[in-house]
Amino acid sequence: MLVSSQPTTPGLLLIRGLGHSGSTVLDLALGAHPQLLGLGEAVRVLDTPPPSDWKSVPAKLRDQRRHQRRCTCGATAAECAVWGPVLDDLAARDQETLPTKLNWLIEQALSVEQGPGLRWLVESYQADRTLLRELATPQQRQRPLKVLFLVRDVRSWLHSEARRGLERRGRRTLVAWRALFRWWKENRRLERLLRATDVDSFTLGYEELALAPQQALEHLCTWLGVSFDQSMLSPGSCSRSHVVEGNRMRFDPARNQSIRYDGAWLASSSSALQASLLLPPVAAMNQRLVYSNGLLGRVWPPQ
Repeated sequence: MLVSSQPTTPGLLLIRGLGHSGSTVLDLALGAHPQLLGLGEAVRVLDTPPPSDWKSVPAKLRDQRRHQRRCTCGATAAECAVWGPVLDDLAARDQETLPTKLNWLIEQALSVEQGPGLRWLVESYQADRTLLRELATPQQRQRPLKVLFLVRDVRSWLHSEARRGLERRGRRTLVAWRALFRWWKENRRLERLLRATDVDSFTLGYEELALAPQQALEHLCTWLGVSFDQSMLSPGSCSRSHVVEGNRMRFDPARNQSIRYDGAWLASSSSALQASLLLPPVAAMNQRLVYSNGLLGRVWPPQ
């Protein structure tokens, strides 16, 4: 495993992949390390269009409603020492590039949370590709960059998407088949993008993280050039992350106090789920991206 040289200034770690793959709990876990600081799905908050184009923006991120978001530091976004000053001036910076806006947020975070040895700031909006493409060119980077490619087992991810489809639209089967194609297409796209750049990346399966959290986090710490810290195993109670946008589990004590695995998909009878690993390209990608670190031995994944 590659352990890069230590950055002279705090670097940026992007968590990328498909949404609903565990990025929020990982952001919190990383933020529990004294040398790491999580910013949640910062790009989603910073990359907002002018009011004339707000149809594509969730209502919770429009105008003053952004200020009312709760931060994991305990304050509202408006009162948060990191997010408050940034949101106050965000409208005046609409014309600035996304990397410039993010670096502005990072500088504000460093002015508040800078401690001895702070090494990496974490941005976890998995669906983003814009920032990653813009930073793919070394000349565009203002600080060291690494990318964590987080991938959830196709069967678990399909089950989660189908369950959400049933809750939101009252149907599940068609949603699951569409999700299967999306899982393969989006992960292939990101894998190719990372291969085409010189960005240092690390591939981690959500199953490895959730079922062998200490081993997975130890691997990540080695890659990041920091020592593993036991507090990372208790994300909700130890994290210093400033997350104003991310999965709602960040505020649920029953779900954020430890890293746990939801194995509900194991009892699913979904045809899309059952057929997913019968497709050779999907099966090969699933094994390559989700279980590449060999942390779960031979008993997992179940076939």
